[in-house]
Amino acid sequence: MEWRDRGTLLSVRKHGETSAIIEVFTRTHGRHAGVVRGGVSRKIAPILQPGAELDVVWRARLEEHIGSFAVEPVRSRSAGVMGDRGALAALNAITALLVFALPEREAHPRLYARTVDMLDIVAQTENWPVAYLQWELALLEELGYGLDLTACAVTGGREDLVYVSPKSGRAVSAEGAGDWADRLLPLPPELLGLVTDDLAGVPDGLRTTGHFLTHGLAHALGEKPLPEARARLVDRLTRLRAR
Repeated sequence: MEWRDRGTLLSVRKHGETSAIIEVFTRTHGRHAGVVRGGVSRKIAPILQPGAELDVVWRARLEEHIGSFAVEPVRSRSAGVMGDRGALAALNAITALLVFALPEREAHPRLYARTVDMLDIVAQTENWPVAYLQWELALLEELGYGLDLTACAVTGGREDLVYVSPKSGRAVSAEGAGDWADRLLPLPPELLGLVTDDLAGVPDGLRTTGHFLTHGLAHALGEKPLPEARARLVDRLTRLRAR
């Protein structure tokens, strides 16, 4: 068995004395694991940084085997985030959520393209928190837990949408919320993709996406807790807002 693909490195762990097991999110083969011989060597280890884009060749005697990877670097993103703790936290949250959420060996080409774009944005721009929110929405959508933020679930109107129903995932206007407002989740402008001057609504947006990641996706996966990397990102962005 053999195939070649391009992918984003999600995780690395040591295997034996000289090898590493990596997980890569590939364009056409989904989240896939394999052994990299000599993966802890001085030559290869610097290539194996989470978020890096790689050209990979996977080989195995049988399809169900873990197999081995031969890797070639396409693009490293570590230099673009090392000087920015927030960007590094975002990169770690993205890779951790993909390991957590994606079924093994199942292709998700739209999410793959969105993820590559997101990682480039994190490494290159300061307004990445809004793009990150949109990426979490895309992750939920891809895995069957998408939100409908186009119109009020109560009135049908498209104006003054400020809440999200925690049950249906649909937007709710201030008028439609009525006495139920305190039971609804926030819908800040950033969750709709708008870039505000201070990005103050980003933590509220993460609270909303976090609800559906926890009570939808994680629940379906057996109540697994969300990755700590996401919690660290949320905490960092919340503290920055409080300053």
